[in-house]
Amino acid sequence: MANSLRGEVIKLYKNLLYLGREYPKGADYFRSRLKAAFLKNKDEKDPEKIKQLIARGEFVIKELEALYFLRKYRAMKQRYYSEDKP
Repeated sequence: MANSLRGEVIKLYKNLLYLGREYPKGADYFRSRLKAAFLKNKDEKDPEKIKQLIARGEFVIKELEALYFLRKYRAMKQRYYSEDKP
């Protein structure tokens, strides 16, 4: 794997690991799934395939961020708006 891609992969792994701390099913669950996904593709040598996998990981980051924002939004809405209003 090219050194530039290796750095990107490590950065992606660290970002996902950081975001996984607040995963609804737990950090340990997320960490084990993340590790399995990265180990499954550890022997990939094709730079184009690696770039596709990195893009997929970045998509997962965006989905996790959206999940967390939605959870925060729901919590704030629940605090400040009562359910009995029409």
